[in-house]
Amino acid sequence: MQNSKLKWIYLAILSLVWGSSFILIKKSLIGLTPMQLGALRTLFAAFFLFLIGFRSMRTIKRNEWKWIVISGFLGTFIPAFLFAFAETEIDSGIASVLNSTTPLVTLILGVLLFSIRFNRNQLIGVIVGLIGCLALIWEGASVNPNQNYWYAVLVLCASVCYAMNVNIIKRYMQKISPMAIANGNFIVLVIPSIVVLYYSEFFDNKVINNPEVHTSLMYISILAVVGTGIAKVLFNKLVQMSSPVFATSVTYTIPIVALMWGLLDGEEFSFYQVIATGIIILGVYIANRKKERPIH
Repeated sequence: MQNSKLKWIYLAILSLVWGSSFILIKKSLIGLTPMQLGALRTLFAAFFLFLIGFRSMRTIKRNEWKWIVISGFLGTFIPAFLFAFAETEIDSGIASVLNSTTPLVTLILGVLLFSIRFNRNQLIGVIVGLIGCLALIWEGASVNPNQNYWYAVLVLCASVCYAMNVNIIKRYMQKISPMAIANGNFIVLVIPSIVVLYYSEFFDNKVINNPEVHTSLMYISILAVVGTGIAKVLFNKLVQMSSPVFATSVTYTIPIVALMWGLLDGEEFSFYQVIATGIIILGVYIANRKKERPIH
């Protein structure tokens, strides 16, 4: 199948998978701390990926490992903890909408750090998207006064990590197979995750014997295998067959799925938040429209 058609199939699958990840994080936090969740998510995903593609790492050249390490921390390890901490204070649906700023951040960092040229549409899109983002945070704080919306900054930090990662994959890891990238990422993250898990008191008898923890482990297993392991391979392939901005555009279809799960779970979402979400998506759409003459 041609890449032009296949990339849309990848985009649809990732939208469903990652759109469901936010509610799985929320459910996992019922019995686990953010540190435990982030570490277990990484370890479970690593175990799954090693089972299906450990040998793929043989194709990674020595001079490519530095990018594998950086990609692992930026694209997986750090965001896993940022989202876990963020969802202790803000709703899963809101976190998914804020995550939709990733294409805009990808564009900004691409221009600033990777010498990617931009056009007028992209500049307007960035401005519109950022306005929508600020409006969403402001309205969310009003609708949910019991939630600390400063934690929304953590989601935006995760977006910066994702944006850096996708630019790095596109520029420096184009010739490495998606499976090798994923396995290389996680082999690097195993030891840091074990250390974090050890100091998170997860192995305390009270934690291990807690029924809520057992239920959370079921959710985190699904999140790790499907939402992290399989999705990681698919996303790496999508980046290689398309552009960084197109690949990260998955983040503006993710909120549709995530908000549906959130509403079913009783989360509040006001009319003004719908408008703010629309502004963000509009900004991303404008930034991804047909290119005009570059202005930088």
